[in-house]
Amino acid sequence: MAAVDPGETLEKLQQLHQDTGDLQARLSIIRISEPIFSPGESAGSKQSPSKRRSDVSTVDNPTPASLEADLAHYKELFSKLRFSYLEQVTKEKFLRSIVGDPPLVVGHNENVELETQLAEVKAELKARKEEVRVMVEEMEKMGRDLAQRYENVQVQMTQLSSLPDSIANLESTIAGLRAKQVANMNISDPSRISSSQNLPLPATLALLAEREAELAALNRQLATAQSTLPRKTREAEAVEREISVLERRKTEVVAQAREAQRKKQQGESDGLVEMGRWYRGAEDTLKKLVGTEG
Repeated sequence: MAAVDPGETLEKLQQLHQDTGDLQARLSIIRISEPIFSPGESAGSKQSPSKRRSDVSTVDNPTPASLEADLAHYKELFSKLRFSYLEQVTKEKFLRSIVGDPPLVVGHNENVELETQLAEVKAELKARKEEVRVMVEEMEKMGRDLAQRYENVQVQMTQLSSLPDSIANLESTIAGLRAKQVANMNISDPSRISSSQNLPLPATLALLAEREAELAALNRQLATAQSTLPRKTREAEAVEREISVLERRKTEVVAQAREAQRKKQQGESDGLVEMGRWYRGAEDTLKKLVGTEG
């Protein structure tokens, strides 16, 4: 895989940011709150430009909620404007019909024809409204999808902008590690360098699998040893108690032997010799009685 140049990548990202900014400037939503006419054209108008502005807040970065609020507001304004327009047109036609020469008189048949035409026009208008509603729903769905994709692209561009620095840091770290490895290899004895450090990838993976198997076996042995540890601990404690008892007995016996040796050296009798003679005489007497003396 070819090496990635962080400087070139960063330059491309900056160019992409600039292109995106220009595209946003071209696709920015028209600010309806701005005056429709220029100051020269609105000089003869009775209504000032400030009164043409909507009371809905317009921001540079509109959100879906603010756009829906603006849409509802302008729908209400246009419905009022349509009602006023129809009212004025109806009044004008009525006045022209009654003041005309000759005055316009409409009969019943004409009213019926006009009602029929009106019903057809209403049906066509209803169909057109349904088509427009479907188109608006599709456009809203497409707009939401595009907004989500745009947000994802912005997040990805932010992440990409931080990648060149990370790549540069990683490359410097890799270069330092390689230099350190070369220095260690030059210092060490080449005959003592393990051949496993220069294995190809398949052999390295095989060696890694072997080491992992050995580690798993050691873990199993460790688990077995840990399971038998409480029993061995109890046995060791029991042996220690027995050893402590035997140590006390040994101490007592040694003390008695030393005391007996001391008394024997001093010519004192502690009763053991007489007791031994009595036991020996009793043994000879019993042997004679039972006839076992050889």
